Amino acid sequence: MKHYIYPAVFIKDKENENFQVLFPDLELTTDGETVEEAFLYARECLKAYFNYVEKYDFDFNFPSAFEIVKKSSDKDDYVLLIETTTDTKKEKKAKK
Repeated sequence: MKHYIYPAVFIKDKENENFQVLFPDLELTTDGETVEEAFLYARECLKAYFNYVEKYDFDFNFPSAFEIVKKSSDKDDYVLLIETTTDTKKEKKAKK
């Protein structure tokens, strides 16, 4: 198992009140109807991404510093650190 922490930008869509989530270092996006739902989807998105990266041994970008992402975001956006742990070893054990 590996542990990953990446900054994510939460952007409120003014038209439909949803929250868009962007991981700028990974070019991943997801969304949710509430900020809580968007947070949960962001965590699952990050986990799925890194399970795939580990399974196929792909390269990936390292996380930017939180402060850099915060400064480059709009003042109305939320920037949060999202963490996840991959479970690829658990999957390999289950297959044996």
